[in-house]
Amino acid sequence: MGPVTMVLRSVLLAALVLAPAHAHAQIFISSRPNPPFAIGPLSIRATVTPALTPVELEVRWALDIPPGKSRVGIEQDVFLLWPGEVTSALGRAATDKALAQYVEKRGFTVIGEGRLPLYAQNIYAEGVEARPKPVGEAAYVTFVQDSNALGLSPAATWIRIPWTPQMANVTYMMSLLMRVGGVIKPRQLHWYESVFTGERHQFSLSFNEVRDRPIFPMYAEHRDRAIRLAEAPAELVVHFTHAEQLRIEQVYPPTSIRRLSETLESTEVVSLFMGSAEGIVPQHMTVPFGYFSRLQGLMIVLIPLLLLAAGPALGPAIGRAMPGLLARVRLYLGGSGVRPRAGGVVLGPETLNRIVPGKTSREEVLRLCGPEVEEEERLDQPDRRVLVYRGWRAVPKTRRRMKWVVTVQAWEIFAQEGRIEIERDVVKDVHVRIRRSRGPNPEPPV
Repeated sequence: MGPVTMVLRSVLLAALVLAPAHAHAQIFISSRPNPPFAIGPLSIRATVTPALTPVELEVRWALDIPPGKSRVGIEQDVFLLWPGEVTSALGRAATDKALAQYVEKRGFTVIGEGRLPLYAQNIYAEGVEARPKPVGEAAYVTFVQDSNALGLSPAATWIRIPWTPQMANVTYMMSLLMRVGGVIKPRQLHWYESVFTGERHQFSLSFNEVRDRPIFPMYAEHRDRAIRLAEAPAELVVHFTHAEQLRIEQVYPPTSIRRLSETLESTEVVSLFMGSAEGIVPQHMTVPFGYFSRLQGLMIVLIPLLLLAAGPALGPAIGRAMPGLLARVRLYLGGSGVRPRAGGVVLGPETLNRIVPGKTSREEVLRLCGPEVEEEERLDQPDRRVLVYRGWRAVPKTRRRMKWVVTVQAWEIFAQEGRIEIERDVVKDVHVRIRRSRGPNPEPPV
């Protein structure tokens, strides 16, 4: 193993460790290096309904051009790098072959194409003139990255926003409409929780998060063209309709604002104000939520009333059972009840150090690491195989509330994937991928 290979592996491993489990990256990129303008004001607004998907989303922005800066010669297309797949309300539309070729030349695979409606709104107009007016269409391509070492990546979308005269006009705001996926993830619950409160989900949205695949390679190539946020209002916003059936547990970060909409009926709004800063600073907003049916809402009210009505009969029985129940609850909530969780095979440093490329045989690897392994092989390379070991650990971070009561604040999850390349029954190379995350549940990584 040469020094160049070791350096490349170290860089790759560091990038994977830093990459978040679920990242949603939005970043504006100019056509030419060192753009003479910034983005601001900016508002990224998503609308969530009980149907959950698709999520309608509007990116609303203006270009901030410094005072005294000439607006002559700044005309250029603006690009938007977006996570996940994007679809358009326009349906089937003419695609941009040049945009697809641009992405494919960088080693990506195009899986979708289309165009998004682009609008401009005069913020000082009144009446009919104040309505957003169509000014063109923005072509997009959705792509993925396939790697032998890392597998198939999540999807990302490259959007080309054509220049319009309104972009350089301070009286106009631009608006891009799209339908997006991947911003809502299901959360695991016990069946009895789902019966009474409905299914639970988590909404996540971010800006300037570029550490995930395949966002990072595109950002790295165009980082001298990244457009920073101006010192103007910028926010991430999500509208939850049917607020009477909505339950939101908590919003992250705590600085997010939660309120009822003043203009939309039965709509709850969660927003995060984003501050401007030099360079690329990730901004994240996460909202755990769920919708419950009218029957479930009625059950939440009726069951306590039934228990209250049956109190005289159930009271003595509950009183006799309560001491034993409390004893078991205290024992579980004490330190011995909350134990780390684990699964699969985690290869420790001592084991990895004993695997030497060019010397260690396949049988020795199985003896050191165990038989719980996946084995990959290719028909065109019969002498070459890959042994894959996957494992994870979840360690609870607890806080003692009382002498016998401990609560779990979060779970720190460590996931490892070890890929050992075998050629002619001898180890050729070793790759280890490590991910660390923190979440409310001890769930193994997907």
